[in-house]
Amino acid sequence: MKLIFTKSDLTKAVNIVMKAVPSKTTMSILECILIDATTNEIKFTANDMELGIETKVAGEIVSKGQIAIDAKLFSEIVRKLPDNDITLETDDNFTTTITCEKSVFHLAGKSGEDFSYLPAITKERSVTLSQFQLKDVITQTLFSIAMNDNNKIMTGELFEVLNGSLKVVGLDGHRIAIRNISLDGPADDAKVIVPGKTLSELSKILAPDAESFVHIYFTNNHILFEFENTIVVSRLIEGEYFKVNQMLSNDYKTKITINKKDLLDSIDRANLMIRESDKKPIIINITDGSLEVKVTSSLGSSNEVIDIEKEGNDIMIGFNPKFLIDALRVIDDENITICLVNPKAPCFIKDREESYIYLILPVNFSA
Repeated sequence: MKLIFTKSDLTKAVNIVMKAVPSKTTMSILECILIDATTNEIKFTANDMELGIETKVAGEIVSKGQIAIDAKLFSEIVRKLPDNDITLETDDNFTTTITCEKSVFHLAGKSGEDFSYLPAITKERSVTLSQFQLKDVITQTLFSIAMNDNNKIMTGELFEVLNGSLKVVGLDGHRIAIRNISLDGPADDAKVIVPGKTLSELSKILAPDAESFVHIYFTNNHILFEFENTIVVSRLIEGEYFKVNQMLSNDYKTKITINKKDLLDSIDRANLMIRESDKKPIIINITDGSLEVKVTSSLGSSNEVIDIEKEGNDIMIGFNPKFLIDALRVIDDENITICLVNPKAPCFIKDREESYIYLILPVNFSA
């Protein structure tokens, strides 16, 4: 096999598939990228058995073939080669020679036939949205999933397609993030739990482009994302997702409208007074016409007042500042609405259309 690439095309393809190379594995073949030029196009594939990525690469096929090559080493070599055409050539013993200008590397490769190919996905149930929309909705919810495996379902996100709209939900037991998107064109109903790792890696390779589309296909065990020259296949998390609708309420005793940036900046400043080890809450005191952000810690104290519009009762409530900051940072609206019930019940940050809903549990505090 002999292939010739520009450095930019090769670097882009390697960076895409590297996101499916496992950091630790007992199967050495999974540490490889499969380079397949057995047809009239060049494909790179990586697969950690949970997440698989395949991308087509622009390049010249001088002679056909395939090889599996150590992904990390190959990536580092490509990254550090001069900015010129790169030639990749293999022999019958799977030795791979990489040449660029005066640089020559010889690597021990493996037979491509030993590689674990991506599962074949039946393209039946599907939805289509822009890459920008998908990237946006992942960014706006993924921060709220659990990072550990104590409850595997919490390490993923619910993707539910119903009546022409897509709902994406992430939660970790302390907060819930929900985004609702109206879909254009045909959309088959589906309800699956997608691993957070898949969505995190996917968001890094999606283009922030409203004109480029991604087609999503659902099966009982897998989800397939198809866009431009790349496909991403992931196993789904098995199980029943939490009944989120039962956790949402339209009953509230206090409703405020506030400038988002003013609130975010104020909480950010108050957070300076909290050591991570302290786990101190910020106290929010809502009265007619004003919201006060207060904190008292071993470092000292701070308080700041922000003008608001208020309906209903006065309330004093405590929060983990990180949870509020995470939610506020991904909301684009200039002004936001916050609904509260009492100091022990969750608060809701949402817009009128409920295109986003953020539920945050309060924390106990001593006044």
